[in-house]
Amino acid sequence: MSGPGGFMDERALTVGQNVTGESAPPKSRDRLFFAVYPDPQAAQRLIELAEALRARHGLHGKPIPANRVHITLHHLGDYCGLPEPLIETAGAAASRIAMSPFQVTLDCVSSFTGRGKRPCVLRSGDADANQALHALQDNLGARLRDAGLGRHVERRFTPHVTLLYDERVVRPESVQPIAWAVRRLALVHSLLGRGEHRVLAAWELAR
Repeated sequence: MSGPGGFMDERALTVGQNVTGESAPPKSRDRLFFAVYPDPQAAQRLIELAEALRARHGLHGKPIPANRVHITLHHLGDYCGLPEPLIETAGAAASRIAMSPFQVTLDCVSSFTGRGKRPCVLRSGDADANQALHALQDNLGARLRDAGLGRHVERRFTPHVTLLYDERVVRPESVQPIAWAVRRLALVHSLLGRGEHRVLAAWELAR
């Protein structure tokens, strides 16, 4: 239906349609990724660090809750509903990982570049640190490629924990190291817009 002058009357559009009359694609609500999580003590220290940064730099973003702070290894995509074949294939790939537990140490805060609210993260100030974590990420990537999921493999990996999001930029700054032992690998379902993580499967690290 057109209004005066031949323009489309917005009231005539059906919800879920665009101006061409085609149905708009549904919004993704399910994210899948592989991650490692800190232990409860380290998670609490991460929250305390985020609060200290808010006070020191005048940030307004809320700290990521302790049960959601993590290091992402590989992002498997965003979906409308859970893709069960992908979950099964990715899980089988992860089950073939053979590594001993190891320690992660992060000691530098900074903002990642971008527009709008930027991630303020804790990472390592030494690019050569956390070699075992890099090895886990590489090993998992190789298993995913073997399983035909190479399109999901992150080729650039900067280990970090996102503390909060804020429009202000935090320049690189050394902080007291936060360390924990990585003992398992998790396949995680993030419910987008609901602030909830669900661990679909986890694998203990042990040779």
